[in-house]
Amino acid sequence: MASPYRAIFTAPGSRTFSAAGFFGRLPLSMMGISVVTMISQITGRYGLAGALSATVALSSAAFSPQISRLVDRHGQRRVIRPAMLITVAAVAGLVASARGGAPDALLFLFAVGAGCMPSVGSMVRARWAHIHRDEPRLLHSAFAFESVVDESCFVFGPILAIGLSTAWFPEAGPSLAAAFLLVGVLWLSSQRSTEPPPHPRGQHGGGSALRTPGLQVLVAAFAFTGAIFGSIDVATVAYAEQQGHKALASVTLAVYALGSVLAGAAYGLLRPASPPAKRWLLGVCAMAVSMIPLQLVGNLPSLAVALFIAGMTIAPTMVTTMALVEQLVPRAKLTEGMTWTSTGLAVGVALGSSAAGWAVDTFGADRAYGVPAAAGALAAMVAFLGYRRLSSRPVKLREGTVGNERAVDEQPGSNVA
Repeated sequence: MASPYRAIFTAPGSRTFSAAGFFGRLPLSMMGISVVTMISQITGRYGLAGALSATVALSSAAFSPQISRLVDRHGQRRVIRPAMLITVAAVAGLVASARGGAPDALLFLFAVGAGCMPSVGSMVRARWAHIHRDEPRLLHSAFAFESVVDESCFVFGPILAIGLSTAWFPEAGPSLAAAFLLVGVLWLSSQRSTEPPPHPRGQHGGGSALRTPGLQVLVAAFAFTGAIFGSIDVATVAYAEQQGHKALASVTLAVYALGSVLAGAAYGLLRPASPPAKRWLLGVCAMAVSMIPLQLVGNLPSLAVALFIAGMTIAPTMVTTMALVEQLVPRAKLTEGMTWTSTGLAVGVALGSSAAGWAVDTFGADRAYGVPAAAGALAAMVAFLGYRRLSSRPVKLREGTVGNERAVDEQPGSNVA
């Protein structure tokens, strides 16, 4: 392990809560694609499969920020366990209903419940922000490491979800995702020593973290970024099936995530000199440009190469986004602020998976890759339009956040990493 990553784990308990976070985040990469795989295998209806996956994502977009707001006020342990139990019960109902041929309305009802999933990634990042609040360079490496963990989940998650659902039985993917959520949340919430202190209502300042200037730009751009991810998942499953190798969709999507893993690991070793807002803008634009080669692929190997290259733009952009959130959002609302970016992604995944499912049914899998291309262009447009809101205002020092070095180092225009 390179020295910056070794340094962040000198804090007691850091290895354990990060490991628990890995298991707790696997469902994020598994749930949507496993629902698509399960429903498409049982019913053969990609439109229904995409709509159910979108429902899970939209439900998560509605519930997750509220769960995280409660976490900021009452602590992680008291909130994420009940939310996890609701999700597990809803997934069990969805699996049973799909197997029993229940009406579509019942499937959508359970899909709504499945979205009541705590944002485990935000919980873990909030712990890192609490531990390394006075060490900005270590926090940069910690956020980079967590992005690598995120993308590692997207390497292994789709393989498990699609692989088991196609090779074993259709319901295996969602069932395993629920099991990982159960284990991860129970393990994480049992670790009290690294849990950030709650900020009761009197300390909370009132109002939503979404009112923070600049956060709206990040969330809006991430909505279209999520549309890239959601549409690529659905289009790739359909494309692999069209090529006669549906089970290879999991491997192809894993290659996409692998590109992000490698780029994120390398990025965490760097000390970027440019302002974070500028790096974020470049990252969003790079993601948009990387969608162009997907329109030209003619087989699964060429698709895998194009997705690997596209994946290399993801993690560095995510790391910079979390750094901007940590700068902009008051500490009493930090978990909620980080969750809002995940919510933007969830909304985008919902829109993207639904649009891609419709495109597959209407135009075929090849042309469905036009959906992520359009989403990338819209994300870049939002980033350009909102750039001034991120770059024109200096980063203000927040009580309990960092020392004066941070306030100077990360002001827009600073040349210090």
